[in-house]
Amino acid sequence: MTSTSALPAPPSPPRRAIQDLPDELISQIAAGEVVERPASVVRELVDNALDAGARQITVRLLAGGVRLISVEDDGGGIPPAELPIALRRHATSKVHDLQELEGVTTMGFRGEALAAIASVSQTSILSRPPEADSAWLLDARSGELRRAARAPGTTLEVKELFFSTPARRKFLKTDATELAHCIESVRRHALARPDVGFAIWHEGKLVEQWRAVPPETEPSQALARRLADVLGQEFVDNSLPVHRIFNNGAITISGRAGLPDAARNRADQQYCYVNGRFVRDKVIQHAAKAAYEDVLHGHKQPMYALYVRIDPLRVDVNVHPTKIEVRFRDSREVHQAIKHAIEDALAVPRAQRLAAQAKLPDAAPQPAPASAQSTPQQQLAMPLSAAGPSAFAPAFTAAATPAAATALTPTHMQALWAPLREASPPPAWQVQESHPATAPAAKAPSAEASAPPAAAPAQHWPLGRAVAQIHGIYILAENAQGMVIVDMHAAHERIVYERLKTQVGHDQPIASQPLLIAATFAATPQEVAAAEAHSATLATLGLEVVPFSPKTLAVRAVPALLAQGDAVELARSVLAELHQHEASTLVARARHEILATMACHGAVRAHRRLTLDEMNALLRQMEQTDRADQCNHGRPTWRQLSMAELDGLFLRGR
Repeated sequence: MTSTSALPAPPSPPRRAIQDLPDELISQIAAGEVVERPASVVRELVDNALDAGARQITVRLLAGGVRLISVEDDGGGIPPAELPIALRRHATSKVHDLQELEGVTTMGFRGEALAAIASVSQTSILSRPPEADSAWLLDARSGELRRAARAPGTTLEVKELFFSTPARRKFLKTDATELAHCIESVRRHALARPDVGFAIWHEGKLVEQWRAVPPETEPSQALARRLADVLGQEFVDNSLPVHRIFNNGAITISGRAGLPDAARNRADQQYCYVNGRFVRDKVIQHAAKAAYEDVLHGHKQPMYALYVRIDPLRVDVNVHPTKIEVRFRDSREVHQAIKHAIEDALAVPRAQRLAAQAKLPDAAPQPAPASAQSTPQQQLAMPLSAAGPSAFAPAFTAAATPAAATALTPTHMQALWAPLREASPPPAWQVQESHPATAPAAKAPSAEASAPPAAAPAQHWPLGRAVAQIHGIYILAENAQGMVIVDMHAAHERIVYERLKTQVGHDQPIASQPLLIAATFAATPQEVAAAEAHSATLATLGLEVVPFSPKTLAVRAVPALLAQGDAVELARSVLAELHQHEASTLVARARHEILATMACHGAVRAHRRLTLDEMNALLRQMEQTDRADQCNHGRPTWRQLSMAELDGLFLRGR
């Protein structure tokens, strides 16, 4: 048999001399980083217009921006003597020294975008400062500078993009696709600057226009108006305002966070801004995802528009050629700020928000502080001790047995809800004169739920008063808007879950349990570095991971609640998150999963018949519990049917 001959080695290339590249080739290489497609040009030119103080920006496109991109603004303009300099590489008015670069506040600062764009297109600049008597037009290819007519401001035209690099042009998509990317680029700017008007024209037709919000408008209202204009009124209607100030004003988080019910299948409505700059930052995205963890169902994606204001010296924007990525000096601080800001916005139950919007005088009160929720009468239906997490186990060991499926006795229910009946006005069973069409026929209540004294009208309660139970699963209630349907197991599950989180200590350091024999494992250099750099963070998570050798780590302690798990796998997962995001929510997620399981077993079961008193007490609990609109698994706990919707079902008024 003949053996297969080895492949011949490729010939070594001849040595080529090291030499300086010509300026045009340098600019074309830079254009490969800065100018990916027409939308990249639009982004850079709109950045410049905003830095010039423009209050109205108009973008005109032909063939999706391939044939023409024209950006007009009414900003400060460029003096004629500086027009040729503006097209040179690394020429800018934004920064003059390292100190200004480290604290940059403008959208642009590299001074290479115009030179890169001009190297792959036919570019011209028409500009007039306010004090000039005429405008000046500069042709980038020929260098010709001549007078022209224009109002104060600047027009920058880019024609025949990639005409000098045909290979790059072949990678562009259809005109419709490139147009969509250009519109999205302007949309991102528009969401950050409600005070600036934007218009987009394509092939001579106006395709998008967002008018500037009057300057006297309150900032949160101005943002809401711009979000409604750009993303649709549905986005504002299905989102909550976010505004929190952290660390004595060092970080401010504002914007709007979408309701869990409005979550989408795609992450196409997630906008993050740092000091007015649109970014795609893993720390921000991870923090937002963590805030929605126990209120979203399945793999749904939340929608949000978040605006982070932070000292420019504490964030580095000079880490990516397109300036779409940033690096924070303290990523964990930013992560926690965003996470808590969104969680606080989502915590208020929808029932309370509806009551506040309707300005109802007897709306349900806000939840009491944790210190005020620890009295025995306000504890869960299960006999949970206030001694700490170790006291939880006996109650739920019994609940896990088949006989405990109906372990919630009427006595337990009374123990849970008795304080609410004392603190809240009892439901009014009488017919309401103000809503004769929705009031049920008056009849004597059953002996199981005797009629209490007359009290405040039922419609003063956001979730109304209970009128019936369906198949032992759903509670029907009547409120001022119409009919409320409650999944009683899902609702009580959330109530128990939130009480468990309060008892465990939601934001307290996690209790740690030392291991009798340390668990060692071969670690990667990234894992060793993360363990050394984040030892304090690991301690707050209940983990002790220390170097055992240059390539080995030892796990000496784990969270007490997770002591029966795989210590090495837990440590590896946490270190991976710390390496990537400089923050980890894995231990908190695992702890919450345990509490969610406990809450699921401890909540009232389906087919459990409740009295009217118990049903009304559950409604009052929901009105006072954080995140009561979703159960622990992200499913909705209640739905509202308005009178108009009920009338439509029966064709009333038609």
